[in-house]
Amino acid sequence: MSDHPRARKLGERIHEIVARMLDTRVKDPRLGFVTVTEVRVTGDLQHATVFYTVLGDEDERAASAAALESAKGLIRSEVGRQTGVRLTPTLEFTLDAVPETAAHLEAALAEAAARDAELARARANAAYAGEADPYRKPAEREADEPEE
Repeated sequence: MSDHPRARKLGERIHEIVARMLDTRVKDPRLGFVTVTEVRVTGDLQHATVFYTVLGDEDERAASAAALESAKGLIRSEVGRQTGVRLTPTLEFTLDAVPETAAHLEAALAEAAARDAELARARANAAYAGEADPYRKPAEREADEPEE
């Protein structure tokens, strides 16, 4: 998101409007279970990128993308009507990569946990190659020896 407070506010408002529109007004049967994750608006308020996720397989994602593309005009006109900005920003719908990234991170964490468990098992049966404390220590003096 940009650093402009006005663009951030407009992005939040567009997020609400698009989510409500997808829930109530867009009746396309191709539209699957779509969740709007984020909206980024450029600093000049001319373009808005709507990030979304779709629950389902690749065919449902493609069908939902086509449905969003066909409903883009209706959604943009509603955004213009409800926001009241002078120039309504163009909308671009982009599939969010959050689920794929989360799945990749989960797999990496599971692999790291498996390696940690394997290392812990190897440590449980391990013994020192030499003494347990390999560092030299000064010889302790007897109490009856005189100091030099």
